Amino acid sequence: MPEYLTPGVYVEETSFRSRSIEGVPTSTFGMAGRTEYGPVPYLANGRILTPGPSLVTSFTEYERAYGGLTLGDGSPCYLALAARAFFANGGRRLYVSRVFSFVKTAGPADTIDGPANFASLAVPATGTPVLRWWARWPGQAGARIGVSVAFRRSKNVLIAATAADGTGTVRLTGVQPGAAVELADLVGGKPPAPSDRTKPNAADVRIVARAADGSLGYRNAQGGVDAPAAGKAAFHLTLAVTVRSGADRLDVYNELELDDAHPRSVARVLAAKDPADEFSLVWLDYPAPTAPGAQPPTPGETLTALLALDAAHPGFLTGGGDGQDPTSVELLGERADPDDHNRPATGLAALGEIDDIAVVAMPDTVNLTGQDQTEAASGLIDHCEQLRYRMAIVDPPKDSSISEVRRFRSQFDSTYGALYYPWLRITDPTRRPDPGAPTPTLDLPPSGFVAGIYARSDNDRGVFKAPANEVVYGMSEFVTNVTYDRQAVLNPEGINALRFFEGRSNRVWGARTMSSDPEWKYVNVRRLFIYLEHSIDKSTQWAVFEPNNERLWASVRQSVEDFLLVTWKSGALMGGKPEEAFFVRCDRTTMTQNDIDNGRMICLIGVAPTYPAEFVIFRIGQFTADAPAV
Repeated sequence: MPEYLTPGVYVEETSFRSRSIEGVPTSTFGMAGRTEYGPVPYLANGRILTPGPSLVTSFTEYERAYGGLTLGDGSPCYLALAARAFFANGGRRLYVSRVFSFVKTAGPADTIDGPANFASLAVPATGTPVLRWWARWPGQAGARIGVSVAFRRSKNVLIAATAADGTGTVRLTGVQPGAAVELADLVGGKPPAPSDRTKPNAADVRIVARAADGSLGYRNAQGGVDAPAAGKAAFHLTLAVTVRSGADRLDVYNELELDDAHPRSVARVLAAKDPADEFSLVWLDYPAPTAPGAQPPTPGETLTALLALDAAHPGFLTGGGDGQDPTSVELLGERADPDDHNRPATGLAALGEIDDIAVVAMPDTVNLTGQDQTEAASGLIDHCEQLRYRMAIVDPPKDSSISEVRRFRSQFDSTYGALYYPWLRITDPTRRPDPGAPTPTLDLPPSGFVAGIYARSDNDRGVFKAPANEVVYGMSEFVTNVTYDRQAVLNPEGINALRFFEGRSNRVWGARTMSSDPEWKYVNVRRLFIYLEHSIDKSTQWAVFEPNNERLWASVRQSVEDFLLVTWKSGALMGGKPEEAFFVRCDRTTMTQNDIDNGRMICLIGVAPTYPAEFVIFRIGQFTADAPAV
């Protein structure tokens, strides 16, 4: 309560309305699995690189962050293909958690073997390297990265000035500490014209530093600052690093400086941790001298090493590897260790740290066999059940028959998972057809396609609409033809069929969860409750530690009623009027004095969801003209 101690006029703000509840996103998709390249947490230089799962909003963004549709060995990348299908079918937001099985060094340290996982390029190639370019992320794709460095000489930055007493001085202008300059003799009392045709002489390169009096000079070998001398010109040298990956990606970083003291230094912009470009392909390392008494390279030697990789002689990284195929344990990952910041969350567990994700899948489970695939699918469902506010799309085993997919489905019983069958066949985008040969095809699991349809249905109609009777885009045919009679076996067991209908294209023709509970039989009912629960949870956090009295109860009750009223008007709930669609109670009838004494405020909410018209029945019969209609 405010204090009024001094006489005067006090103007105070207050509110006469209930707090609104905002609906949470329902179509954000998350996947964990192998990718060709891209962010994955690992320990480097004593620091853990923990970018966490990255958000991409188009397949173009995905390719820049995680690479293409194949892995290093040429096999299809199911996660990339699922991402492509997700965006093709209407998806908009995708979080990817890359799973990588690192090769470790032998011994008790059990550390990551750098050369076995990361491609690199030492400069010079023989002798003691002055610098080394590293692939920022592990994988064979790093060996396709090429690096070249160009330089530019700017105008003379050493200016002569005459003081009032007639004495002459020179000063550096237009540069910051850490910038590299090249000294040159004056020609006829004037600086020579700058040229980019000849590379700088290493002995003439200096690094700009600030002296104790605030003036700019040149850093010397002892760590001091030398004042600029007259009779010289100083040309500012800037760098441009070009990084190429294959034939499709070209990144150019312009206006870079040489020394780390400058905020735009090449080692800062292309750093291993927190670079300017979060999806940069490489990072620059200056190895410390290993020989006893060896001195670090001079600025001129460092610049010469950088410029050795010019446009005419680019350098390509070598080495690296894709490790082993991840196991079910690695796909599921581990939660972050709260007592060790060097052990972040990995795999599917890393997606658990992102609150916005509403749908998850692991297409790489199809690379597993037998019990491993079952354990991975079970772990995916457990992930959703524990976090409560997300739905799992489970992929069936490859080449499953009707009996095999029924056997696979029988091992699960959850309201937080849905299984779709069969696989889908697409024209292989990674291969060019030979003249006269059949078009190459590729079989894919359905999770990416279905997740995109979830997103499209949510955006077009709402989460309450069953994501079924929707056209599947970006495919040629289904691997197995599910007929009317076959679906009569699959549908009662909670296996959602993907079917082709003459004149109506390929469609999702099922909307059931993998649950034996009839209350939670339909996907849209479970996802509607996820939406309602998550929205209320996030938007009523303000009520914690408020005075637990009638005023709080009325405010919470009004907020929830307003939210459910809008939900009912959108068509998500049954009933011709709000009283038939929902009720909200938060008063003495929902709480005992013991609840209040122990700090519990209990709000009881009931909603009447809409169920899909799964079986549309028209009854037609005959009647005579003189007989009344029934």
